[in-house]
Amino acid sequence: MTTLQGKTVIITGASSGIGEATARELASKGAHVVIGARRLEKLEALASSLRENGASVAVQQLDVKDLDQMRAIVQLAVDQFGRVDAMVNNAGLMPLSPLAALKIEEWNRMIDVNIRGVLHGIAAGLPVMKEQGVGHFINVASIGAYEVTPTAAVYCATKYAVRAITDGLRQEVAGQGIRVTLVSPGVTESELAETITDNEAKELMIEYRRTALPASAIARSIAYALEQPANIDVNEMVIRPRV
Repeated sequence: MTTLQGKTVIITGASSGIGEATARELASKGAHVVIGARRLEKLEALASSLRENGASVAVQQLDVKDLDQMRAIVQLAVDQFGRVDAMVNNAGLMPLSPLAALKIEEWNRMIDVNIRGVLHGIAAGLPVMKEQGVGHFINVASIGAYEVTPTAAVYCATKYAVRAITDGLRQEVAGQGIRVTLVSPGVTESELAETITDNEAKELMIEYRRTALPASAIARSIAYALEQPANIDVNEMVIRPRV
C-alpha cells in the first residue's frame, strides 16, 4: 500500500496533458480519482482505461469558470468516496500573443480559466477540507510564475497570480491540517500550445518547446508532494527539463 491508497483526489483539466498523467499516476497508487474537464468524451475514455486496470474513478464534465460546476464535482467526490483529501487545480490555457495584437478575448479567457478556475477550486474545496480538518491543495502554475517572456505577458500574469493566491492560502490555513503546494512546470508535453492563434507566438513556441518534459514527470512530482508525511508541507516545486 502507498500513502495514497484510498485517498480521494479531484483533478481539473484531466482530459489531457498533466491532468491526464496525474490521474493515471495517482490511480496507479490506489487513489480514488475524480476527474473533470470540458471534453467529456476524453474524460470517459480516460476513465475506461483506468478502470480496466482496477482503478476507482468518478467523472464529471467541468468548466472551471463555473463555480456551481466546481462545487458539484466536490460534492460528487464526497457523495461517492466520503471525503476530499486533495484537489489538483490544473486546468489552464496558454494562447500567447504580443500585447500589441490586442487579443483581448484571449486575455479574458486566460484570466477566467487560469485565475478564477483556481479560486473556484479553493472556494469549493476549502469548506470541505476545513470541516474534515485535513486536505491538500495542489495548484499548477508554470515557470511563467517566476519570469516574463515576450508574447507571454498575460499568461505569465495569470501564473504570477496563481503563485500569490497559493502562498496566501498556505499562510491562511496554517495550523488547520490543510497543506498547500505550488507546482510550476517548465516546458512540458501538452496541448497548451495548440491554443495559440497568433502566428508570431506560434513560431516562437515551436523552437521553445523542442526540449520538453513528459507530462508524467509533473504527475510524479504531484504524487511526491501528496505522499509526504502529515507534518511535511511541500510549498513550491519548480520542475524543468534538463538541458
